[in-house]
Amino acid sequence: MNLKDIRQPYLDIFPGDFSGNTQQRSTPGVVFSIVQPAGFEHPKKIIFNNILAEEIGLGTFTEEDLNFLVATHLPENIKSYATAYAGHQFGNWAGQLGDGRAIYAGEITNNKGNKTEVQWKGAGATPYSRHADGRAVLRSSLREYLMSEAMYHLKIPTTRALSLCLTGENVMRDIMYSGNPKPEKGAVIIRTAESLLRFGHFELLSAQKETSTLQKLTDFTIENYFPQIKSQGEQKYKDFFKEICNQTAELIVDWMRVGFVHGVMNTDNMSILSLTIDYGPFSMMDEYDLNFTPNTTDLPGRRYAFGKQGQIAQWNLWQLANSLYSLIKDEKFLETTLNEFGNYFWVKHDHMLCNKFGFDTLNKNDDDFFINWQALMQELQLDYCLFFNLLEKTEPKKNYDEEFQKISYLVLDEQKNRKLNHFLNAYHQRLESNTISKTESLDLMKKNNPKFILRNYLLFECIEEINEGKTDLLEKLTKALENPYQHIYSEFSTKRPTKYDDTAGCSMLSCSS
Repeated sequence: MNLKDIRQPYLDIFPGDFSGNTQQRSTPGVVFSIVQPAGFEHPKKIIFNNILAEEIGLGTFTEEDLNFLVATHLPENIKSYATAYAGHQFGNWAGQLGDGRAIYAGEITNNKGNKTEVQWKGAGATPYSRHADGRAVLRSSLREYLMSEAMYHLKIPTTRALSLCLTGENVMRDIMYSGNPKPEKGAVIIRTAESLLRFGHFELLSAQKETSTLQKLTDFTIENYFPQIKSQGEQKYKDFFKEICNQTAELIVDWMRVGFVHGVMNTDNMSILSLTIDYGPFSMMDEYDLNFTPNTTDLPGRRYAFGKQGQIAQWNLWQLANSLYSLIKDEKFLETTLNEFGNYFWVKHDHMLCNKFGFDTLNKNDDDFFINWQALMQELQLDYCLFFNLLEKTEPKKNYDEEFQKISYLVLDEQKNRKLNHFLNAYHQRLESNTISKTESLDLMKKNNPKFILRNYLLFECIEEINEGKTDLLEKLTKALENPYQHIYSEFSTKRPTKYDDTAGCSMLSCSS
């Protein structure tokens, strides 16, 4: 691979700690710390993303590059570092956080001039590890690798995964915080993005009243990642915040289109570029439930439930607004912009639902239609993804009781079937008001409703297989997630098997990784 061209411009621009001391501590006055990764002498490559490597300018992998994949025996031009950020976790100010198990290699530029940041996850402790070991395990690393790639192919903004390797070490983890830690295989993933900056980077500088550095970071972000912003002075920062609000709304609507639940939408897990970042206790939704959360840590309050993700995004943007206030200096603008977020979000959300149902435009009665649909989905416990796949095949005045029973997580009695058929009749009547053809309506549905989603039980099975040294399922899942709007494998077009209903890692997860 082309490692010689990896650079660290961040280190030349911002104040940092060059001591190399990984003692876990507060680091006021600096935004990064130079870190030496732990190093692993017996790594094993599980998967490498050749297409992504070529796209970002790293080129072709050879066995000589294996050490780089686990941050071991690095070339001299790579000065690895971790960054400091803060955040609100579950609604409470958590103070300084930072890259606890993430270490940057730097930035690579491809032949088109596009820049990409490259970062290891699980390569060792940093000053921001917060009493942890900085390691990661195969379980969480494989989940992030596959899910980030699945989101990319679903056409949802996301960080991407370059590689996944075993480290040759075991790591102790308590998967459900039950007081029973067990050894798991250690792993390192490389993730990439145009930028991995978070809301929390700006929150930390604001909280520490480091206004000059905050302005420098904001100017750096606008100059490098928001070329559409041409304004100057305070207007530049207003346009910056407005852009983040709109892009964040669009991201959450995209999540809801495919049934993705992040699970831990703390402000430090919010990307300033509105990318999906930090794949922890996430889940694709099986049975439709606005109140669904996959994260055991989010119980009983369900702050980060599927149906609350727009509301939480707005709350997080309020915290970002507070952080940028010293640059924007216009309380009324910030309040107006944040209030407009809700309107923008719901317009985008309703337009998204129109696309999923094959409606060419939003009619005045569609709000009631969507509310009735949501109630039906929850009462009948219908699978979110499979519902729309089946809906595409329905025709007016035909009975589909047996087909819908196969995608329900309960037994549909006569009363529930009547409600279902009443809804289907209403749906086909609504289609008649379209100004586009039935073929065009169906094409719209097919573009917006995936045929394959990466369900947690599939990830669970894949992890089990790799622990046994098998990769057959990994290869099949990789092919399926690269073609999510096609039926590649019929065995993946089914609802979650009942045997996984109460299995840790299939229905509920913790933040442990």
